[in-house]
Amino acid sequence: MGALKFRVLLDSEKDQEIFRDIVISEDENFESFYRAILNSFNFEGKEMGSFFMSNDEWDKGHEISLMDMSYSDEDTEITSVMSEAKLNNFMEAPDQKIILVYDFLRMWIFLIELQERTEETPDKPQVALAVGTAPPEDSKMIQDDAFFGEEDEDFDDFDEDFGDGYDEDDLSGYEEYEY
Repeated sequence: MGALKFRVLLDSEKDQEIFRDIVISEDENFESFYRAILNSFNFEGKEMGSFFMSNDEWDKGHEISLMDMSYSDEDTEITSVMSEAKLNNFMEAPDQKIILVYDFLRMWIFLIELQERTEETPDKPQVALAVGTAPPEDSKMIQDDAFFGEEDEDFDDFDEDFGDGYDEDDLSGYEEYEY
């Protein structure tokens, strides 16, 4: 049994380097790692998040989510659950890259890279190095396009798109009621 040392970089809106080096037992699960990351950046951890295994180009791969989000057993895309996924089962490369997306409305992005494997195993996750001050968790604006992409500006034409096909003459035989 050993430990894994990860560098966790917060992708911030300001051009500041904000990162933490976290040492964690390789037998720990992703949920422990998730909590260690959020605690090291002083985030409360009340929002949803997912890890995505990545490659050298930082492409999102296999998802490891906080909760089982599959709709049925027939879902084609298999995701793992953090509490059941052990870190050592997912470390394929000596510099394994992982993306953590936290709070899907504010879209906090953490870029994670395996730095080294060690023989000493800590009892609990430890922050070996902290550089930069993390911004407050609620400082990032909620993404307006989280629900409606920029290309969805057609809501102004809602009445035209979903008109009932009647004009004012069609309603002339009805009296209005007063309530």
